[in-house]
Amino acid sequence: MTTPTRVMVTGAAGQVGVDLVDTLTGLSPLGADPSFQPDGRPVLDNEFIVLALTRHDLDVTDRDAVAQAIDVSRPDVIVHLAAYTAVDRAETDTERCYAVNATATESLSMAANDVGAHLITISTDYVFDGVKGAAYVEEDDANPLNVYGGSKLAGELLCSDEDTVVRTSWVMGVRGKNVLHVIAERAASGASVRFVNDQTGTVTLAADLARCLVTMVRQRPGECGTSRTRGRRRGSRWPRSPAPCSGVRMASRAQSRRATSTRHRSRHDPRAATYRPPSGRHSPGRRCPRGTTASPGSWRTAWASATCHE
Repeated sequence: MTTPTRVMVTGAAGQVGVDLVDTLTGLSPLGADPSFQPDGRPVLDNEFIVLALTRHDLDVTDRDAVAQAIDVSRPDVIVHLAAYTAVDRAETDTERCYAVNATATESLSMAANDVGAHLITISTDYVFDGVKGAAYVEEDDANPLNVYGGSKLAGELLCSDEDTVVRTSWVMGVRGKNVLHVIAERAASGASVRFVNDQTGTVTLAADLARCLVTMVRQRPGECGTSRTRGRRRGSRWPRSPAPCSGVRMASRAQSRRATSTRHRSRHDPRAATYRPPSGRHSPGRRCPRGTTASPGSWRTAWASATCHE
């Protein structure tokens, strides 16, 4: 009998997190295409046991709490989805942005290495400057133009050689907060909608990204491989050009399989190129099938326990 893979998910309440937890536990997320299987393998019953952690369960900026959670639970794989994603607010909230996106990623990387777990962390197309004029690939030089992009790149660079970095773009899910929900809410209330008209990119469905991450959990590319996942169709944030998306492709540099995305931005913030994260290095409930959880205090035994409570 195969032992289930123990997967810790940070940011489990986010739009990708909820879809990933559903997928790992054998459920089909809202809006998912059940036929989309990048590795050609369905998720089997009891293939994974998931420790789904929201920000209320684990503060990823607390180094000691991160180390303790990972040391006690001993996951096989950690999928790090917790992130600071308020792009505009990050310009005036730089310290917090770097604490979440950079320093916390380093904390998880080091703690994962201590217990022999594989870390998969999510990054963004904002690490690029958009001047290429074509789709980006993993080997393109990063040149973030804002604090958010700089913080995510810093997080990538603080990962160990054994970790896997997955870059994605314009993630939108049925659940969670994203631009589609904002448009729908404002349209329902009769409010006007204003958008920039100088950005193009590729929409990625949260459910499809979640399914790609399941493939990464299985394969654990490592070698600090940088992968890109994206939707299949490009679009613009200008509302006259909607961008439906039918899925994403998965890629790993270690496997020489690529998927790309592109974004063009005209605004440049010179602070992002020179800002460095604060100095210094590192000195909850388990999600069970059918949406049940185990108490945070049972981390050490929860992996093997078949008894869960609502």
